[in-house]
Amino acid sequence: MNLTPLPAFQDNYLWLLDDGNRALVVDPGDARPVQAALQSAGLQLEAILVTHHHPDHIGGVDALRDATGAKVWGPARETIPEPVTRLAEGDRIEVLGLPFTVIDVPGHTSGHIAYYCDLFDGRPLLFCGDTLFSGGCGRLFEGTPAQMLASLDKLAALPADTRVVCTHEYTLSNLKFALAVEPHNAELIHYSERCTELRAQDRPTLPSSIGQELRINPFLRTREAGIRQAAQAFNGTDPADDVAVFAAVREWKNTFR
Repeated sequence: MNLTPLPAFQDNYLWLLDDGNRALVVDPGDARPVQAALQSAGLQLEAILVTHHHPDHIGGVDALRDATGAKVWGPARETIPEPVTRLAEGDRIEVLGLPFTVIDVPGHTSGHIAYYCDLFDGRPLLFCGDTLFSGGCGRLFEGTPAQMLASLDKLAALPADTRVVCTHEYTLSNLKFALAVEPHNAELIHYSERCTELRAQDRPTLPSSIGQELRINPFLRTREAGIRQAAQAFNGTDPADDVAVFAAVREWKNTFR
């Protein structure tokens, strides 16, 4: 099986997964790079997986469905181009012979979902949309800090070797912020250097892994003493309040330059 990031817009990745003949695509905000990749590799698109309703994730759905007949799956409680098979927490689907379990992860949007496959080429695989980024998490456009913290806790509980397949190349800007929050995190410093080298070579920093993110991502580490203290220093938040600490770190990131 092949997993390929297709760059789109300014910093999106549309993820194409294929077995050499059949393919699925995740969050195709633009049909054109997907169609080009399908034609180049001689692939038939069988499935489109959608995590949430934002235009840069669904803009190419209609064109791809119409051109290929691919089946579309998406969140139960969001506006997605019809026809679409609606999914929610605990639902299971099989695509290209791979079993995916759906995880509700509200926060970035109110009905955001993720797709988890417990075995893909020897390791688990997570398509998490805009909920979790390498070194960061999505903005809270519709959900609450409590919802996003609970969603990230679900993802953090997945096996450490799970590939984290997110949809934006935000890694370097996220790590700049993470270093402001945890300037003495040696793993974070090393990871930032490695990702900087990758981007200098015009290579993706993704996928990441759950284990990696637990070591460097401030939004998965808000219960660490150093981050609690940093949140308190930022806006006086109660360092013993898990949701307040998360909300403070998210607010800090929103205004960080």
